[in-house]
Amino acid sequence: MVGFVIVSHSGKLAQGVVDLARMMARETPIAAAGGLEDGSFGTSFEKISNAIDEVYSDDGVILLMDMGSAVMTAEMVIESMEGRRLVMADCPIAEGAVTGAVGSESGMSLEEILEDLEQVGTQKKL
Repeated sequence: MVGFVIVSHSGKLAQGVVDLARMMARETPIAAAGGLEDGSFGTSFEKISNAIDEVYSDDGVILLMDMGSAVMTAEMVIESMEGRRLVMADCPIAEGAVTGAVGSESGMSLEEILEDLEQVGTQKKL
């Protein structure tokens, strides 16, 4: 099953997104990597690495990031884990997490989930 890591500058935001996604897809491996080790705002290479280790399988892991340095730090982590099936998705973090987690739990491949996530950012809410 494809896993997910939610990368945010805020630990509370990352955990909230994980909790929301788990309401819809309880079995999908998903982990929060938000904030710095001391609880302050920022992104942590170590937290992202540990979250990937927590949910990793040969099916791969999709990282969803909130903005800015979360993207840069996620890129650095992916580069350091050469040989693993890790990708970033460019989509809204909450909607992407729910859509992706449901897709993973229903047996979709990493590539199929990424295709779905491309559409998430274009969906209107009103």
